[in-house]
Amino acid sequence: MADAGTSADVAVVGAGPAGLYAAYCAGFRGLSSVLVDVLPEPGGQIAALYPEKKIYDIAGRPAVRGRELVDDLVAQVAPFQPRYLLGRTAVSLTPDQVKGWEIELEDGTRVRAGAVVIAAGLGRSVPRTLPCLGPYQGRGVAHHVPRLDEHRGRDVMIVGGGDSAVDWALALAPIARSVTVVHRRSAFRAHEYGVKQMYATGIRVLTDARVTACHGSESLEEVSVHTGAEEFVLPAQALVAALGFITNVGPIADWGLRMENRQIMVDAAMRTNLPGVYAVGDICSYEGRVPLISVGFGEAATAANHAAVELRPGSRLAPEHSTDTDGALTS
Repeated sequence: MADAGTSADVAVVGAGPAGLYAAYCAGFRGLSSVLVDVLPEPGGQIAALYPEKKIYDIAGRPAVRGRELVDDLVAQVAPFQPRYLLGRTAVSLTPDQVKGWEIELEDGTRVRAGAVVIAAGLGRSVPRTLPCLGPYQGRGVAHHVPRLDEHRGRDVMIVGGGDSAVDWALALAPIARSVTVVHRRSAFRAHEYGVKQMYATGIRVLTDARVTACHGSESLEEVSVHTGAEEFVLPAQALVAALGFITNVGPIADWGLRMENRQIMVDAAMRTNLPGVYAVGDICSYEGRVPLISVGFGEAATAANHAAVELRPGSRLAPEHSTDTDGALTS
């Protein structure tokens, strides 16, 4: 059943790193927020694609695993009690005479907000899959690995030839009972160093191969793989389909935003052509932008603070020093 509706000072479309930080910056300015995301958990592409992979370009963190970064961002915004509407797609954005903007979600929920921050990353991502995997989706078949330890002692098959497939294989090798990588081509698209590591660890690699069938009663138990003239039936209690994603901006393209090359054009304040609507992270574009998570954080702060001034005329653009609010944030 759809929610009757909710309202907040700021609605953030996208709960990836930039979106989470935008909600934090809004909260720091005393603004309430609601986060909408098509994925079932916060974290965006980090949570979906590489939660266990180390990230090296976050300021002040020599290295941090994707999952840890997401957990820290969620903990950082938690004192401001944002509302999460996850597993839902924002389908429309229309002016609201009372609040400013209304966002309708695909389940009929309506979100009203004075300002909107679009932090949708590369847009809506739909994982590529294989027909034979469908019946076992959620019963052994997945498209990413939220937590490595869930596969301890399992026979895991990974299908794909890109960096994600190789990264999962290397990460799971010390934990799983066995790891098999199946790739339909003879050469991998992944970085050469990772591929060399994969072969060196003794991971079973089947190239020029394809998955033809899955077997199991209540959950996945075995997988049939065809390679050349041979057909293997291998034990697998888990299969990770690292086949990539089909991405598009989805309904956002119809919201009346000025866009170029599937990105939303913004000015120096991260404002779009719609009043009170901002865009941050990889969904936005401006001359000289560098596509880094750290850049997205700066854009989120810029957008949230400009939104604060717009919603509360006369307030300062620059927030107070965070060191002056230690007690409020930790109590």
